[in-house]
Amino acid sequence: MRTGPGADFNDVMQRMTGLLVGAIFGAVFVVVNAQSPLNTVTVNLLRVAACLGAASVIAMWFATARKAQSTGDPRRNMFGRGYLIIVAAEAILLFGGVRVLAAWGLPEQANVGWVAFGVGVHFIALAPIWKDWSIAVPGAALTLLGAAGLVLAPTAAVAWVPFVSGVLSGVVLLSGTITFGWRAVTARTT
Repeated sequence: MRTGPGADFNDVMQRMTGLLVGAIFGAVFVVVNAQSPLNTVTVNLLRVAACLGAASVIAMWFATARKAQSTGDPRRNMFGRGYLIIVAAEAILLFGGVRVLAAWGLPEQANVGWVAFGVGVHFIALAPIWKDWSIAVPGAALTLLGAAGLVLAPTAAVAWVPFVSGVLSGVVLLSGTITFGWRAVTARTT
């Protein structure tokens, strides 16, 4: 997807909206999963950094949207049929998977791994629909971090699953959204 001066504004706004959603979920991943065995200072630093990261992407989204209003560029709905099908399948698999994990007797922490895995696969599946292969990269990372959490869940390292699958997944999402958001905003202004 082009993000330079010749890029279609609809493409840029679609990307920024996707980044906004990713940043919010990234912050939620960190805030919810930053916990013991991490110490309190580390937990608080991670949570504050995650909220600041999400706030920066929100600010970039508003700056981009304001630019659209001043230039009169039309907006396009990025949440088409393909997106809705993927999100519906994701919801069914996430909730169904949590029930299966419980039926298998896995600890509750395995759910974090399953959610990260599902969200990662969601990004990979969206890449061809949005014609934006850059989202497959964090998708692959989240899929791997989710799988790592699922592997750790039945072991003595179960306490680290929220960090590995939750916090690190949130850091991946936030790092990617901040980086690509900044690139889109600066490319739009040059």
